[in-house]
Amino acid sequence: MTIQKIGIIGAGQMGNGIAHVMALADYDVVLNDVSQQALDSAIESIEKNMARQVSKGKIPAEAMSTAMARITPTLALADVGATDLVIEAATERETIKQAIFDELLPHLLPHTILTSNTSSISITRLASRTDRPERFMGFHFMNPVPVMQLVELIRGIATDKETYAACHGVVERLNKTAASAEDFPAFIVNRILMPMINEAVYTLYEGVGSVQSIDLSLKLGANHPMGPLELADFIGLDTCLAIMNVLHDGLADTKYRPCPLLTKYVEAGWLGRKTQRGFYDYRGETPVPTR
Repeated sequence: MTIQKIGIIGAGQMGNGIAHVMALADYDVVLNDVSQQALDSAIESIEKNMARQVSKGKIPAEAMSTAMARITPTLALADVGATDLVIEAATERETIKQAIFDELLPHLLPHTILTSNTSSISITRLASRTDRPERFMGFHFMNPVPVMQLVELIRGIATDKETYAACHGVVERLNKTAASAEDFPAFIVNRILMPMINEAVYTLYEGVGSVQSIDLSLKLGANHPMGPLELADFIGLDTCLAIMNVLHDGLADTKYRPCPLLTKYVEAGWLGRKTQRGFYDYRGETPVPTR
């Protein structure tokens, strides 16, 4: 099938990043959110990020103006239904995602493919609540979307070959690389990444090292571009905790038990960069470790 019009639900960091790359790849984009402020902020972020690409010579100025004209923001979820492909990029909570799909179903075209940008939740379970489980799959972008090359494609138990092929074609048109993952908790990237971050938090919790020494050790000792605690702040500690809970609940293995210190930070509302405090305090000129 031909995909030309794409609906994106959620205008946060992931949603606006997906809209950004889709518009640059000449797709028409309908960007939805429940908040006008979130939509305004998303358009502002996309413009700023594209302008940065123009200044670095990565895209011509005319490509930016054409791409921005392809994005239509809307508060009405029904507007997303009249598209060829829907990518849900809302909060990483299953109840929220289910409610979105329930509300969207009556407005879909017969051929519309449904996908979720979930980083951990069962695709099969999300698909089972819709009227088209064969045209439903996981479409997991990495953050920040305009920079990261990988997209995880996750087939649910009912996903058909045509749906997978259509989504794979979109990834290729974006000049990104697809990795196929089976529908098990957290898929590939987060199945490996999140336990590492959780173990780094345990290392801090048990006093083995400070925030600074843990991050420095992984950057210089394992050649990681970013330390695990710095990365956790970038991802969002609430998202890290949600994924660890999905792993722990879904696989019933104690090695996935979230560190109590991670839970404590989330309870405090210290979620990382987005709240200005996490394992680092970002309120000053330079980040300062909070432990």
